[in-house]
Amino acid sequence: MSFSLLRRLSVLTVAALATVGLVGCTGHDSPVGSTASAIAWRQCADAGQSGLSCGVLTVPADWTRPDGPMIDLQLVRRPADDSAHKVGTLMLNDVAGGSSIEQLRFGLSFGLAPSELARRFDIVALDLRGTGHSDPFTCSKPNADSPAAPLFPTDQTEFDAVVAANRSLASRCAAENSALLSNLDTTSVVRDVEAVRRGLGQAQISWYGIGYSARLGTAYARLFPGQLRAMVNDSATDTTTAPVERLAAEMTTAEESFNRFTRWCGSQPSVAACPLAGRDVAADFDRLTAAADKAPIPAHTQRALTGDDIRAAAQDYLNIQQPQWPAFAAAIRSALGGDATAFTITQDKTLNLVEARVQACADNPAVVDDLAGVRELSTMAHRLSPHLGGAVAGWRHLIGCIGWPVASKSMEQTPVPSAPPALFLASVHQSSTPYSWSFGAARQLPGSVILSRDADDYSMFLFSHCARTAMTEFLTDLVPPPHGQICTD
Repeated sequence: MSFSLLRRLSVLTVAALATVGLVGCTGHDSPVGSTASAIAWRQCADAGQSGLSCGVLTVPADWTRPDGPMIDLQLVRRPADDSAHKVGTLMLNDVAGGSSIEQLRFGLSFGLAPSELARRFDIVALDLRGTGHSDPFTCSKPNADSPAAPLFPTDQTEFDAVVAANRSLASRCAAENSALLSNLDTTSVVRDVEAVRRGLGQAQISWYGIGYSARLGTAYARLFPGQLRAMVNDSATDTTTAPVERLAAEMTTAEESFNRFTRWCGSQPSVAACPLAGRDVAADFDRLTAAADKAPIPAHTQRALTGDDIRAAAQDYLNIQQPQWPAFAAAIRSALGGDATAFTITQDKTLNLVEARVQACADNPAVVDDLAGVRELSTMAHRLSPHLGGAVAGWRHLIGCIGWPVASKSMEQTPVPSAPPALFLASVHQSSTPYSWSFGAARQLPGSVILSRDADDYSMFLFSHCARTAMTEFLTDLVPPPHGQICTD
């Protein structure tokens, strides 16, 4: 059967199901549930995915219009090594804008297999709608010679340039898939996850996610009670506090992480350990960004970079100590020498910044919508973060969504007493997800346990034997670590 015919049949079958009530409701007025199309599996062709199955599931772009435009969700499945003692299916979920399929590829390269989790679970990576391999938004770039909108607009002309740039991006995204752009909210994604669970034929799924995935998993537990067996959230984001409070926490945390990096690098015994060893690294960075503020520094891959461009790239370098901290120092050294190319390269190879931004705009109402509000928050940013200037992901999304023409869709943020308790893995010094966020997110899932790690990294399964052991025991046997435990490795 051709793929185009399969897609047309999917549309007709979903519409039929809707008319007979099989696309039902779970305590909400809007339809949720499944699509009749089965997951179309094939052997993955990529050399890096040997032995894995690649799947496609066709779902409605708008779950309230099951007979409307359809989209394709891409997923990859790694079968359990010990099928006779298999616990079930473990869903992998990356950060917002991140490809879970690429996350799986990365994890398999760095220790996910062999492991007890790989032995006892079918591991399924689903790229969320509009992300990774699932009808991703590229939102074609503007003319390379076009000046970038300022990250911190200071007058009405600059503010208007920000709004114009944001609307231009949204227009380019809508030209690719307008139906999808209007339906990137968490509720729509949750319904996709439920369709995947049904397509897998699983009564329940287990869950491992990073960052935004805590919000997604909590929403799934709320909308589809009883379908979630166990959940581990690594470096969780917290959506229960006020947006400005979250932004301030992220700015402060990133600045503290930067200070940890500069102290570490400056104290290293040789440039082999850190390229700026023995130097005042903070002063070097400040000198670099001040120079770039006056005269942008050339980069081979795109336009010359301003000081704010460089500050905005720092947080990504700080997220994992090795190998990214030495690479950050090397980037500073190169830029001081006149080449800022390293600050144009996203360190998280699973992440697409455009996809992360359109996701943020879909879920989060605007915090400010005028120049006065931006100025007030800019003052806060520079006071809380003197080196990085507050140029964190949360700020980029705040600025990047001003004037966004597609209305956001907020979600309920109350506790979910029907959800199973979760395990939260929280690095004390993580630069992108403040330590406190895990505590806020955990309050939505009563009985959850927070395992702290005295370190700087996210994706702790790969970096900490302590965290890996706790996560494995929790997912396989539902045994959590003691409350208050701290991992030090």
